[in-house]
Amino acid sequence: MQVIELGHESITDHSFSADKSLLAVARGNRVELYFNTGSRYELGTTLVGHEKTVTAVDINIFNQIVTCSQDRNALVWEAQKDGSWKQTLVLLRINRAATCVRWSPNGVKFAVGSGARVIAVCYYEHDNDWWIAKHIKKPLKSTVLSVAWHPNSVLLAAATTDGHARVFSGYVKGVDERPEPSPWGERLPFQTMCGDFTDDSAAWVHDVAFSPSGDALAWVTHDSSVLVAYPSAPEQPPRAIVAIASSFLPFSSVVWTNETQLVAAGYDCHPVVFEGTESGWTFAYSIDDPARSNKASEVREQSALNMFRQLDLKGTQDVQTTLPTVHQNAIKTLRAFEGTANVTKVSTSGDGKVVVFAVSE
Repeated sequence: MQVIELGHESITDHSFSADKSLLAVARGNRVELYFNTGSRYELGTTLVGHEKTVTAVDINIFNQIVTCSQDRNALVWEAQKDGSWKQTLVLLRINRAATCVRWSPNGVKFAVGSGARVIAVCYYEHDNDWWIAKHIKKPLKSTVLSVAWHPNSVLLAAATTDGHARVFSGYVKGVDERPEPSPWGERLPFQTMCGDFTDDSAAWVHDVAFSPSGDALAWVTHDSSVLVAYPSAPEQPPRAIVAIASSFLPFSSVVWTNETQLVAAGYDCHPVVFEGTESGWTFAYSIDDPARSNKASEVREQSALNMFRQLDLKGTQDVQTTLPTVHQNAIKTLRAFEGTANVTKVSTSGDGKVVVFAVSE
């Protein structure tokens, strides 16, 4: 486990470059860039260009950085030879806050979710030196909380507050190559909806993610459930939709580690691993498990005695203010750190620190 202490101010989102030499952290209305010195990450540059809270940040394979904000704008940043960072305008054309942003795996476009009930799929226009957007609108009827790209860089999944996880085509003519046929579809003109999933709870969907192969979709909801869908063929019902109810607090982020394992994290302040196939999924184990913490055992042993002592002496009970986990507040973002088809490490952030966890128990 590697703990990168970055102060006490909460972190909205974080992203590592492919070679892990750069860490971008969104906090407040700025993005801080930390550079790997070999022994630790040191603050090098602060990107200032947004007027309101930066809601998401992402780094692509070319080390371009995209940021989006509650000010309804997105910016693309590129490093210059003199060490400065040039920002390029993005024409989002949205009238509500931008809530999330992610680069496509091939790094040539990105998708921005928003409170305007649209997803902006953005690509670079060389003639005007700006990024322009095509909008996915129907049937979105609520805020988009998260977006995730399929490995083919064409299909796009979205998590929304109306309780739906949807898969759309983000194919842009002249930018994308025609994708290979998949269980999600063969002909994929822009905005084609390839999947629409919900359950009886209709709880907010906080995050969504494709499996490494792209042939399965996972999402986490505000009722603490994890759901996995396996499509069968275009315009056909899925082979299976597996729902895993849990006793944990709601998850805010989910990442696949391989085709039969995924990690979720959120308000319980530590990652949780689930394993399974389309026949069924189950909880496997917790990472940074508070039940195994020495601190947790000490608290359990002393809590009853301390409670009666404090009630007897003061008429009140002292409340423990330190959690038996590395993170002391909710985990907002969970990302794959090492590996692609077989992720061995994940990174988390939320409470002022970025932590890299090994996935193995």
